[in-house]
Amino acid sequence: MKFFHIADVHLGAEPDKGYPWSTDRSREIRESFQYAVQQAGREHAGLFLVAGDLFHRQPLVGELKEVNALFASIPQTKVVLIAGNHDYIKGKPLRERIKWASNVFWLEGEKLEYTEFADLGVRVYGFSYHSREIREARYDNLRPKDFAYRNILLAHGGDETHIPINKETFLGSGFDYVALGHIHKPHIVEKNRAAYAGSLEPLDKNETGIHGYIQGEITSQGTSLSFVPCARREYRGIRIQVKETTTQFSLENTLEKAMQDRGMQHLYCVTLEGSRAFGTEFLLDRLYALGNVREIQDNTRLAYSVEMLKEKYRGSILETYIRLLEQEKGEEEEMALTYGIEALLESGEELA
Repeated sequence: MKFFHIADVHLGAEPDKGYPWSTDRSREIRESFQYAVQQAGREHAGLFLVAGDLFHRQPLVGELKEVNALFASIPQTKVVLIAGNHDYIKGKPLRERIKWASNVFWLEGEKLEYTEFADLGVRVYGFSYHSREIREARYDNLRPKDFAYRNILLAHGGDETHIPINKETFLGSGFDYVALGHIHKPHIVEKNRAAYAGSLEPLDKNETGIHGYIQGEITSQGTSLSFVPCARREYRGIRIQVKETTTQFSLENTLEKAMQDRGMQHLYCVTLEGSRAFGTEFLLDRLYALGNVREIQDNTRLAYSVEMLKEKYRGSILETYIRLLEQEKGEEEEMALTYGIEALLESGEELA
């Protein structure tokens, strides 16, 4: 039996709000979700598992109807969902708010429940969030009802305020597969037994790397998993080593080429390192304008010779400052000397 496992779609989110591409990101989240659902239909998957946070917040009725129509388009695939900490159950249960397609099954209780598919020989277990936080380790010691069927657990958590989980939680649990959500970076917890699908699309600048969903298969030989990338974009880092010869023009060319080589559709966090010439100031606004630049950190330092500065500014406050700190040999004093020299040089004030 083939299955698809997704999590943390966050429909309704607007990553990088205020940036030029933010509305595109909302649309791309919907498109990636639609692609995953349609791909499950094309692959004739028996199960489509959603491990929480399908929505970024409590969904409106119109949003539920839209999602339901998409699920109804793959009638041969059973869709099983739990609510996570973002779309937690508040008020009327989601299963009662609209008439769902016959292939959609919500596990909305606060305690473990399951739905059984005799034609697939599978039971899917899970429970939903009814508050933003659950600090108890509720997945500890969970066991399937029996082993007459293949058993899958839908789970959402993994930090101290959202159901603490560690690898040992699922060792020997008896579940054939644990489909995890909440952690947005996809990774395997236990080979072919437990995995985080991660978010379909990266949702902030810290979510670097590939994103997508897990496609698996349960056979008489066991469970096998593969990760399928499907995100439209990635957050990527670019480090540029600045030299004394670097100019604004050459810096712009270097950054633009780096983005072109990696893909202009991606979102970039740029770090400038190295030493810049005295009197050189980089115009960061012009770098942001080159493409999808999410963040720039300018860690460059002024290039200078302490001995040259003492000679050039003999008798000045700068020479006095340097000589005072040179008498100390500690790391803190060295840092104070560096920052102090740069501050005085960049202040534009008369140092004589």
